[in-house]
Parts: sequence; structure tokens; C-alpha cells
Amino acid sequence: MDDVKTMKLDISKNAATVLDRRYLKKNSTGKTIESPVEMFQRIASHIALAEEKFANTPKKEYFETAFYNLMVSFKFLPNSPTLMNAGNELGQLAACFVLPIEDSLSGIFETVKNAALIHKSGGGTGFSFSRLRPKDCRVGSTGGVASGPVSFMKIFNVATEQVKQGGTRRGANMAVLRIDHPDIMEFINCKSSNDNLNNFNISVGITDQFIEAARENKDFDLIDPRNQKKAGQINARDVFETIVKQAWHNGDPGIIFLDRMNQDNPTPAIGEIESTNPCGEQPLLPMEACNLGSINVSKFVGIKNKKPFIDYKALKETIHLSVRFLDNAIEMSNSPLDEIDQMVKGNRKIGLGLMGFSDLLFQLNIPYNSEKALLIAEEIMTFIQKESHKASHLLGKERGTFKNFDKSIYKGNKDKQYRNATTTTIAPTGTLSIIAGCSSGIEPLFALSFVRRVMDNDELIEVNPYFEKIARQRGFYSKKLMEKIAKTGSIANLHEIPQDLRDVFVTAHDISPSWHIRMQAAFQKFTDNAVSKTVNLPHDATKEDVMGIYNMSYDLGCKGVTIYRDGSKSNQVLSFSNEPKKEASVKKAVKKRPETLQGFTSRIKTGMGELYVTVNEDDGKPFEIFATIGRSGQSTTAKTEAIGRLISLCLRTGVDVKSVIKQIKGIGGEYAVFQKGGRVLSIPDAISRILEKRYGKVEETNQNNSLKKDLCPECGSNITHEEGCITCHSCGFTKCG
Repeated sequence: MDDVKTMKLDISKNAATVLDRRYLKKNSTGKTIESPVEMFQRIASHIALAEEKFANTPKKEYFETAFYNLMVSFKFLPNSPTLMNAGNELGQLAACFVLPIEDSLSGIFETVKNAALIHKSGGGTGFSFSRLRPKDCRVGSTGGVASGPVSFMKIFNVATEQVKQGGTRRGANMAVLRIDHPDIMEFINCKSSNDNLNNFNISVGITDQFIEAARENKDFDLIDPRNQKKAGQINARDVFETIVKQAWHNGDPGIIFLDRMNQDNPTPAIGEIESTNPCGEQPLLPMEACNLGSINVSKFVGIKNKKPFIDYKALKETIHLSVRFLDNAIEMSNSPLDEIDQMVKGNRKIGLGLMGFSDLLFQLNIPYNSEKALLIAEEIMTFIQKESHKASHLLGKERGTFKNFDKSIYKGNKDKQYRNATTTTIAPTGTLSIIAGCSSGIEPLFALSFVRRVMDNDELIEVNPYFEKIARQRGFYSKKLMEKIAKTGSIANLHEIPQDLRDVFVTAHDISPSWHIRMQAAFQKFTDNAVSKTVNLPHDATKEDVMGIYNMSYDLGCKGVTIYRDGSKSNQVLSFSNEPKKEASVKKAVKKRPETLQGFTSRIKTGMGELYVTVNEDDGKPFEIFATIGRSGQSTTAKTEAIGRLISLCLRTGVDVKSVIKQIKGIGGEYAVFQKGGRVLSIPDAISRILEKRYGKVEETNQNNSLKKDLCPECGSNITHEEGCITCHSCGFTKCG
């Protein structure tokens, strides 16, 4: 085994910022105590420790360097929990889990507890609520009636709200309900308001039988999950049209094709696949988890005779090393539950995928929406699939097959002595792609040029490096043109740019929905698990368009589909659009109050008496204020309450708290009093002091945009809907759904 030299880390400022905010070690005061180099060393060292469990010869040092180089070259990155937790006390390295929900009160709340433990460790959870008895069924032990799956989803949602995931973001959930469950209509409509179940993605579990009935406009049997007996009938086409209507309305629910997922289930003797992870790309058995990682395929383009080509020799080496990395991660991960540890080590599923596909196509001079691009997709995914299976087979010979091999579809096949039950998944790479400096997953680019918000509310124009390079080579680059492109993200209608480049450098909204689906299907054809992708639709897309997408995805062999119609969320109107379409009424932008909020109460002395201010927060940001004044007249009490209500209205309509502070700070009154920190001039001035003490360091966001675009809750930049998730390409914020 040859020695490997340690590579240097070359990282962009934005990638370094994202690492610092989300992944680098912090001390008890929140101060960063490791560098990006040290982070990658921490991960490589921890993952390489697994070599000592298997090797007869010392290989840890070799693979520690190899794994380090693999990551710092940005040819491969593991999922976020591995970046955060490898080598740390928590030690939970898997991204996604599926938990069973049994039809009993004790079983339901046991799962609530287990989900909280997983969220705390940095994982996301999927559930099937299909085993729960329908609404209004008799409960034998109490004589009461059941409240149904949707009511219990609300309990999971509230529990998730209370658990900070990895100290950086809320946990994410996927709820699946079979299409034949008697409560299916309530489930389909449970997120008709954008404020309901905001910690859940929901997907309807579609069966082949249902699709057939819907296409033939036939009735469809509803099945009682307790006894598998017929509980009623419903017209399948009516149900399908309701799914379409609701997805058109706001993107929920998605759909997954359960029969298709179970056709590819490698261990059917162990259990049936009922659900997926929150983003939908990883079907899992109950109590199963998966370690994910992504290869940056944009790194594997070479030049020969002045023509670009894909370097499959280098890609092969990366695939084999990445499979080893992910298998080691299974060995080194601390599972939050013993049952999960047993299932994970029994099947050893890994999910190797890719990112940078759009950047690869740019280098090859191939349009995303072309037959050539589909061929490249099939070619490169076939190669990743084939080589990852080979790598798993070699690991199986070296370390032994997965424990449940004899209960798998591979039993008795000498050519498939796999170490891992599955090897490929195409997962979301929102934050990973920012770190690696490439396009997200298999998605088309969201914008060729966009505005990135940095410190002190400065704005920088960021341009895709491949587009910028060719713009300079062809002589049409200018800062003014890049700013013009940033208004929409697209060059489709900019005639000052050559047509051949407008054909190649397309963005998500330049591409018709059918190309999105065809690309997803091309990758799905050679992927063990599933593909996370969003079909982006223009605002004026019709319900018939959505129906066509669903039918096409089924016919082309996809395992699920997520759509997003631009502007279909109540707080977002046309992220990259022409000016006349940006109008949004304040009435529509007022955010509905969640059932449960947490906050704090502060007391401050004013000239009118003791002022008590309660601030309730949503996702760490001020949401509402209640202000009461003690020992004062009715008029002062009423005015104080009015100030609190008006500030609450501002906060709930997206006005930045810093702007509120500026407006009320320094307002003078009749009776100023001295407090620690200076004079308190009035009740409004006192409220500003409380807010400033808590939120004074919050960066300002552009007020003109606060009600008009889909904005990142952390930095105020535009967010995009891709890979079944929402992603901020400015600061790295991601959220499933």
C-alpha cells in the first residue's frame, strides 16, 4: 500500500463561514475552537479508527490520510451529522431514520421519545402512521373513540419544536399514510394551511392498485389497519385529484410509490418498507438508519485534445474509497437506540450519491434539458452503481457480508457477497454543495448570478464560476451584466448573450417540468434507494400540469415526486420574477400563531411604574410581545398593551426586530428614570432596551424585501426549493420540505 501525501485545503470564504456557523467545534460559550483543517482531521481520524477492527496489518494511518484528502479535495463529503459529530462525544453519524408507530398509546409516546433522542443527535425521522386505527373507532380498553393519525401527528410536531437539532436547527420529520387508510382525506388536507405541522413533510403512500383504479375512474377499497378488512370505498380519481389540488396549492403532500420501493427492498424477509426519511430519498425499514455521502462529479472532468471528458478512472478510485468511508461510518457511529444499532449493523445500508451534476454539464457544454444530458446521467449513475457494488463486494470478502445477508435477495449469489444491503442514494446536498463549491445534487442551477448577503448588510454578486469563466473568455463579462442577471438568475431572455451559451447555461425555472422528471427517472434507473429532487413549476402552472407530472413520474419508474409551484407558499411570491409580480399584501403575510411558543419575561423600571415585557419566540426569533405596566392608570395600561400588539403585528409580518428597535428607541416621555445602562425615557424606550439586549446583534435584513420574497430566516437572502428541501445558498441554511 503506497504512502499518501496530505493535501492542502483550499476553501472559499463563504464555505469557511458555513463551516464555522454549522460544523466547527464550539466551546461552552459558543466560541469556535477548531479550524476547517482540524475539522476534517477530526473526521478522518475517527472514521479511520474502524480499520483497526478488521485489518490484520496496520492501515489506520494510510486511510486517515486518504479520507482526509478525499474530503479536502471536495471530491466527496459525508452527510451533515458526520461532519458535526465524528470524533465528538455525541458520535451519531447517520442522517436519516425511520421509526415504527404501534397502534397503542404507549407505543405512540415511546416513538415520540425516540424521535426526540434522534433529533437531539442530529438525525431526521420518518414515520408511517398507517398502522394507527382510524378516527372515531372504538378503543376497547377505555370505551372511548380514537382521534386518528393526524391528531397524533400534531403531538409529534409539538415535540419536535422543543428539541434543537445538533444545536443548529429543528428536527425534520416525514409522515406517510397509505392511500387505503380510512383517514386518507384528512391526511391529504392536513397541511392546507402553511402554518400547520410545520415540522413535517407529508407524503401519501401510493400503491399500483390505486393508480390503476384512478386511471380507470373506479372506486377503491379503504382498509382498516387493525384487521385488514374493508372499511369503505372511495372514488380513486377523486382522491388523486384532491392530492393534486393540495400539492398545487402549497406543495404538500408529496407522493411515494410504496410498491415500487418494496420491489427493490433487499431484505423483504425482515420487514416491509413503510416510510422514508424526511426528504424522501431513503426508503428504510422500521428502526433502520442510513449513512449518506455525495461525490462531487464536477471534479472529474479532464481535457484531451482540447475536448472535455469524464475521467472515469479517477472517479472509480473515489467511489471505492467513499464506500469504505461510509461502511466505516456505520462501525463508528453511536446509535441513539440499541434497536437501531442492531438493525443498522444487520443491513449496513449506505447511500452514495452525487452533487455538482449541473457544473459537470456546463464543463461538457451540454444543456441540462437535452437528450445528451439524460445519456450522461444514465452513464455516470450506471458507473457509480456498478463500482459501488464492486467496492461493497470487495469489502464483503475482506470483512464479511452484512449480518442479514442470508435473509436478503442476494442469498446464494457468489457474485454479490455484499458488505452493504444498498450502496446508492441521491440525497440533498444543499449545505455540502456550498462547502464543496458546486451545484446541488442532480438539480439544475437555481441561478447563474445571485446576491449574497454578508456582514454589515453588504451585498455581493456571486456568479457561477463556469459561467463567469466563459463570459470573460467570450468578452461579454461585466459587473453591470452580472447584476442584471442576478435580478432573475437566468439568461434565457438576455439577447446580449450568445444563443449557444443561453442554451447550455439554463436554470431550474428555464426547464420544463417534463425534463425535471425525465432527469430524475434517468438517475433512479441506476440507484438502489431513491432520488431527492424537486420539480420546479412556474406560478401559473395548472393543476393539470401537476397531474401530468405525477403520472409521468409513475410511468418513468420514479419512486416518489416532490413539486414546488413558485409563489405557492403564503410567505413567498415569485423568488426571481419581474417587478410587477412582486406585490404582496400585508394581510396575506401575517404569520399564523403556532399553538405553542416559548419565550422570556423581563422587568424594567419606567417613570410610569414597573414594566413587564414577555417576548415569545418562533425558531429563535421574536414572534409576539405582551407588555403590561404595574400601578398605573387605565389609559397608560391600554397604551402599553397597544404598543405590544402593534410590535407583534410587525414581527408577524416579517419586519426585522432591529427595525422595530430603531423606531421605538429614544422616544421621550414625561417621566424619565435612571437605570443601569442609562436613562429610560418612556415605555417604548424601555421595550426597545429589552429587545436590544436580546437581539441587538441580529444582522439587519433588507426591509423592502421582507414581505416580497421567500427569504432565509437566518440571513434574509433568497431561498430556493430543490432536492425536496429548501436551501439558502448564501448562508447554508437548509430545511427539509
